[in-house]
Amino acid sequence: MSRSGAAGRAPLWRDRTFGTYWVAQSLSAAGDSFAYLAVPLLVLQATGSVARMGLLTAVAGAASVAAGVFGGVLVDRYDRRTLMIVADLTRLVLYGLVPLAWLAGPQVWLLFVVLPICEAAGMVFQVAAVTAVRNLVDRDRITEANGRLQATYAAAAVLGPLLAGVVAARFGPATAVAVNAASFALSAAGLWLIRLRPAPVDTGPRERPLVEFLAGARFLWRQPVLRALTVLLSVFIFLTYGFVDVLIYHVTHDLGRSEGTVGTVLGLAALGTVTGALLVAPLRRRRGFGATWIGAHAVCGFAVAGVGLATSVPAVTALTAVYLCCVSVGGICSMSLRQEITPDHLLGRVTSAFWSTHYALGPAGAVVLTWAAGRYGVAVVTLAAGAGCLLVAVGGLFSPIRRAGAEPTAAPSALSAAPAGGTVGG
Repeated sequence: MSRSGAAGRAPLWRDRTFGTYWVAQSLSAAGDSFAYLAVPLLVLQATGSVARMGLLTAVAGAASVAAGVFGGVLVDRYDRRTLMIVADLTRLVLYGLVPLAWLAGPQVWLLFVVLPICEAAGMVFQVAAVTAVRNLVDRDRITEANGRLQATYAAAAVLGPLLAGVVAARFGPATAVAVNAASFALSAAGLWLIRLRPAPVDTGPRERPLVEFLAGARFLWRQPVLRALTVLLSVFIFLTYGFVDVLIYHVTHDLGRSEGTVGTVLGLAALGTVTGALLVAPLRRRRGFGATWIGAHAVCGFAVAGVGLATSVPAVTALTAVYLCCVSVGGICSMSLRQEITPDHLLGRVTSAFWSTHYALGPAGAVVLTWAAGRYGVAVVTLAAGAGCLLVAVGGLFSPIRRAGAEPTAAPSALSAAPAGGTVGG
């Protein structure tokens, strides 16, 4: 699109379709923040074990990774909006079962059934939601749209944990899960009101889901920057997947604070995500993709290491905010890059291949991190994890990521699209 044409467009916030999508997903994000706090608290309250919290996180994460194998295939084959609505309704019903079952007393086993299914549905939803941005806005507005969406999600997440902490302290964590369930009804209603732009459909011969999934994996492997991102983020996710569980344990066990305090910490720290989402577009324009991504993950390492050493709630909150800010910057950068250079008919499979691959080590990381926190203490674990995050940033310096520019066109040899193919053999 020409510069004059872009200048004549209405601001993104005045786009009615994007605005409806934006509001619906922000409400859903606010509800998600209730479960983000309430589910670990349910386990900790019933068992007193941080290792059990990590085990649940691992099981749920494994289900999410497994769903990624077929999630991208579904998104590329079927209507993205319909898939998102079905995923929302599935989570509405399943999360709604938890507070009902808790009326008879703690039912920790139910969480090991409900949460994996909900995480699998959530993976399909997230793959569809990421690809849907391409069907909501023009290509040159993708980073701006992602920044606005992530900033608003984070803004909702500021209020969510604060309210979740109050609700959990006064009415119990199960009630906070009920609020999360209701949020999916609001999200589904918002999605029902919009229509996405038509997306090109892969009309090639249908293959087995694994074969079609590998088409996305092949695209990732052919892109030097995306390949490096996938490898380095796999290590980063292993080191940080259980971070929230460790943080909750640190605040409640080591610092002796209440559920309400945990909610306050997570709520205020989410301001870091808001800040990161607002900073990412100008940072990428001015510093380039590589410098922005590498710098964000380097700062993450220092923040993670500091959390375990912090002995006051304000210090833990500030360091967690820095961590979330940098995760937001790095995540939006890599997500926008994939959306910009991937052919639309492959975008779902590329997204799911990316997530499934780099989240594959997450469940194991959560188990290791939470077990080690319970055995050796939070400080030792966060120092080790922080050092690992710094090594991820160093790895970026010695990969094609370092040379990546602010826009895909700045480095055609590293960022140009690979030959599009519907299957591995195509």
